[in-house]
Amino acid sequence: MERTQVAIIGAGPAGLLLGRMLELAGVDAVILEHRSRAHVEGRIRAGMLEHRTARLLEELGLDERMRREAFVHHGFEMRFDGTRHRIPMAELTGGCTAVMYSQQEIVRDAIEARAASRLPLEFEVGEVRLDGPDTDHPKVRYRVADGSEQVLACDFIAGCDGFHGVSRTSIPAGVLTSYQRDYPFAWLGVLADVAPSTFELIYACHERGFALHSMRSSEVSRFYLQVPPDADLADWPDDRIWAELQLRLGTDGGAPLAEGAITKKSVTAMRSFVVEPMRYGRLFLAGDAAHIVPPTAAKGLNLAAADVRLLADALCTWYESGDPTALDAYSDDALRGVWRAQQFSRSMTSLLHHDPSDPMEWRLQHAELKHLCTSEAAMRNFCENYVGLPAVGRVHRREPEPT
Repeated sequence: MERTQVAIIGAGPAGLLLGRMLELAGVDAVILEHRSRAHVEGRIRAGMLEHRTARLLEELGLDERMRREAFVHHGFEMRFDGTRHRIPMAELTGGCTAVMYSQQEIVRDAIEARAASRLPLEFEVGEVRLDGPDTDHPKVRYRVADGSEQVLACDFIAGCDGFHGVSRTSIPAGVLTSYQRDYPFAWLGVLADVAPSTFELIYACHERGFALHSMRSSEVSRFYLQVPPDADLADWPDDRIWAELQLRLGTDGGAPLAEGAITKKSVTAMRSFVVEPMRYGRLFLAGDAAHIVPPTAAKGLNLAAADVRLLADALCTWYESGDPTALDAYSDDALRGVWRAQQFSRSMTSLLHHDPSDPMEWRLQHAELKHLCTSEAAMRNFCENYVGLPAVGRVHRREPEPT
C-alpha cells in the first residue's frame, strides 16, 4: 500500500491544476489517469480563458508558453441582420480580457511542469475503485499496466475525472441531486488551415442558425455551426460548410471569409448538467465530474479552474491549521459560481441560436440583440458575465526551508 495526502482522479485541466496548487503549498498528491499521456495531450478542445483563469496560470508558473503564443482579446463582435457590432469588453470591465489558449496546451504545460518536479502522475491505470470515501481513511484501488492491483491510501480524494469518470458514480444513489437540460441543436466544429479573418471572436445569429469564428493560431482557424442534434458528418462536405459559414457570418458589403483546407470535423451535443452537493465525505467533485455547460459562453474550463482553486485553498488551509471550515463550505461556494455560469450560458445560447419553428422567439432575439449592441449598461452587464466572476480562494505557497 502506498500513501499520499490527496489522491487526484483525472489528469485533465482540473486535476493537473489542482496538483500544481498542492505542489506549491507542499501538500503531497498522486494523480491517476485512465488514458495514455499521448491521448490526454492530444485531445483537441477549444480554450477561451477568462481573466481569472489566465491570472491563475501566471500564479502557478504555467504561463510561459501562453504569453508567447496566446491571443489576448479586448473585445468581440456580434453579427446579425448583415451588420457587425463590436463589444469593447476590456473598456467595460476595467481592463479584463479574454485569452485564446487551447485546453490541450494547458494540459501539456501542466504535465511538463509536473514531470520536471518529478511528482507522481500515473497514466493508463485501470479498474479504479474508491473505497470508503465517506470515512476518515479513504483508499483508491487501481490496476497498472502489468495487471497488478495498487492501493493508494489518502486523506482526501479529488474527483476530477470528467462526466463519465468513476468519482461521481462511486457516490451511493440518493446522495446527489442532478439537474439536466438537453438543447435541440448541436455544434458542428471544424479546424481549417487558414489564417483567421479577424483576430477577435465573431458570434453570429442568423435565420439559418448560429455561427462562430474563432482561432487556434495565426495559421489555423476554428469555426462552429449550429446543426441538428442528429447531424451526420457525411452530410457536411467541405463545400457545404464553407457556404454556410460565408452566409451566416457575412455582412452587407463586408469581405468574405478566407477559406482553407478543413482538417478536422466533429459534432458536439449541447447540454447543461449540475449535481449537488459537490462533496461526499472526503470525496470532492470538481470540473466536468460535477457540471457541464453548453459551449456558447466557454465556461467549462474556467469553471473547472475556479473549482480547484477553491478546493486547493480549502485543503491547504486544513493541512496548515486543521480548520475544516473551508472544506465544509466548498460545495456551496463552488455551486454559487456554477449556477451563475449556467444561467449566463443558457441566456447566451438562447440569444444566438435559432429555432425556425418559433417565429416569435426570432423577433424576441432580435429585440434583445439590438438592445445589447446599443445600450452601454446592457453591454457592461453582458461583459461582466462573459469575462467571469472574480477569483475566489488564494494560492498557498510553502515557505522555503531555512538555510
